[in-house]
Amino acid sequence: MGKIESQWLSSPSRRSAIRSLMTGFLAGSPLLRAQQDPYRDHSRVPALREMITPFDFEPVAYAKLPRDAYDYTALGVEDEFTLRRNRQAFEWVELIPRGIVEANSVSTATDVLGTKMAFPIMVAPTASHLSLHPEGEYGMHKGCTAAAGTPMIISNNASLPLDKIGKAAAGPIWFQLYPKETLDDYREAIEIAQDAGCKGIAFTYDGASGTSSTGPRERVLHDRHLDSQRQVEDLKTSGDKFRATPRRPRRPPKYGLTGSTAGLDWKLIDSIRAMCKVPFLTKGILTGEDAKACVEHGLSGIIVSNHGGRAMDYGPATIEVLAEVVDGTQGKIPVLVDSGFRRGADVLKALALGAKAVCLGRVSRWGLAAYGPAGTQRILEIVQAELLMAMASTGRASLDSIDRSLVRTDFS
Repeated sequence: MGKIESQWLSSPSRRSAIRSLMTGFLAGSPLLRAQQDPYRDHSRVPALREMITPFDFEPVAYAKLPRDAYDYTALGVEDEFTLRRNRQAFEWVELIPRGIVEANSVSTATDVLGTKMAFPIMVAPTASHLSLHPEGEYGMHKGCTAAAGTPMIISNNASLPLDKIGKAAAGPIWFQLYPKETLDDYREAIEIAQDAGCKGIAFTYDGASGTSSTGPRERVLHDRHLDSQRQVEDLKTSGDKFRATPRRPRRPPKYGLTGSTAGLDWKLIDSIRAMCKVPFLTKGILTGEDAKACVEHGLSGIIVSNHGGRAMDYGPATIEVLAEVVDGTQGKIPVLVDSGFRRGADVLKALALGAKAVCLGRVSRWGLAAYGPAGTQRILEIVQAELLMAMASTGRASLDSIDRSLVRTDFS
């Protein structure tokens, strides 16, 4: 066979060429609500029982989600330095074992401000769960309850009504409160949360101003021309979750700020705290000085947080400043922490530095997006099991036995 004939046999036909062209067009089309998994060389979605670590869930979530929904979960602000530092800082904390105990003899039960929990682990408040799974926050609450009754902090920007989320499962719930425009707005949101059965209210100001005042979330800007199902679904289902009547039009933002943190002061926080019948915490504390002020103003607790690297870039990792914040409270109020936590060993390091409990954000979202409520349950149970094994391996049979002698840090 000659050279020309060989080339003809191996060249694409018109039909195959058109088929390849159409396949490429469809693969890049925004009409498709999921993209190929870049982490694996095949398209098979693993069974839930094959999930070994929390990190196994992220590529499955990526494969199942539309681009803008995945990016909303994964993003950090601006250059995403703080997002990366939150994870990197755990490498600067070493665990120092002291003997070994049986894993089945380890006790992890605790109580945080009246909320009893089997493990010192909670689910952090995150928005727009309907973009992850059709059951949205209902599914997240079901998964949390199935995972040893893990408490769930419901986001101020939840996709679904707060009272219905509370009724979806039996596990304990708290509420995340963002800054509002007036004291009446605060009062209404707090009353709705308390009526829904929330056992704590975490007032969040780290990033509540939105993208204009904290720096742009650049992944969102890159995705702005995609068909955003996340925004569409939220608008369809949530409406205004905390009002019986439509919200009045907002005033034009001053200096481009989209939120309300510019007007926050301790006098306002004192007024908000007085409205609460349940424990009132602040979320976003990163210094010992602010922690001391929280104690002086009678707050019930603190959540050390940088909003998962989504609020201000080039800030410290929360694990770096945790001990300073704990020292600032002088043991008078409990300190919780979030941002960057993925493994049971991460949780143990935070407990050793003085945290009462750890809140998981992206981890729980990966579970829900990948496998629904069962995925949330499974990923939380993996972290719980890892914490048990880490405690056993370092010779700590109870939470009371965990102290700073368990870790060696190098944050310089």
